[in-house]
Amino acid sequence: MKFTAEELARHPDFLLSIRHLAGALRGMFQAGPRLARLLTSHQRWLLTQTAYALAMQYDPGDPSSGLSAVSLTTLITRHKVASRNTVLNFIEELFTYRFITHAPGEERRRPRHFEPAEVSNQAMYGWLLANLAALDMLDHGDRAGCLQAHPELLRIAQPLVARGCLEDAAWREPPEPIALFLWTEAGGLVVDHLMARIDLNGGDTERFDVGRVETRNLAGDFMMSRTHLQRLFAKAVQQGCLGWYDEPRKTQLWVSRDFVREYCSWQAVKFAYVEDAFDVARARLECVPAKMLAQA
Repeated sequence: MKFTAEELARHPDFLLSIRHLAGALRGMFQAGPRLARLLTSHQRWLLTQTAYALAMQYDPGDPSSGLSAVSLTTLITRHKVASRNTVLNFIEELFTYRFITHAPGEERRRPRHFEPAEVSNQAMYGWLLANLAALDMLDHGDRAGCLQAHPELLRIAQPLVARGCLEDAAWREPPEPIALFLWTEAGGLVVDHLMARIDLNGGDTERFDVGRVETRNLAGDFMMSRTHLQRLFAKAVQQGCLGWYDEPRKTQLWVSRDFVREYCSWQAVKFAYVEDAFDVARARLECVPAKMLAQA
């Protein structure tokens, strides 16, 4: 079954899928915190996905293709996601931590082209697999199994997801309550943590119970300052997104159903691009002769 964003947002089990994905992403962070932090703010998510997509679309016969500081800066600044200096610092960070390497023979050329290191390929594969598994929960599909059987689908699907999300303002510019978290460093980790812990069986019509939250421990887990996390929570409380059952101790947290509903609607935009991209990738795969697949 193929879903649109509107169908996903209305699906009765979509929140369960969102919670499953949030838990999977939390597990990815614990397995590789420094790499996972590339997806923990919305700006860095867009930078990372766009950079990887450019690398996947490299054509040796076209010097303008592939991942370079020029190509990434052009796309990112065109959509006002980040400044040129932010893009250059981002690429330097990727290279310093060996998440990208110089493409063979590109060390002294201008502009330099980069390609993902194997650890980055594995992380992006894991990200796509987790999203496909979440979609499979809605219709008992075989998307995740198909990717596991044909990992080469990543090279086709991921650039389509990245380009669609970058160009769509509905995803690129999250609603204000969501943006409050996602435009801040590690804010994506905080939202994933909340979504993974919400109690779906509670009877409260206004809020979801999250349970006990220790800001000191949570900040330490996510490598962010406790002060930053407390300020983030305080702003969210002011907007009615979150609240504490036990003021002034502030240990038992709830999330408003309106916030969760808006978050799900926003996530549905991305999931629809994942659905479309994987559908295209699978169709292309079926058209490729078996001999060529064996050589891939």
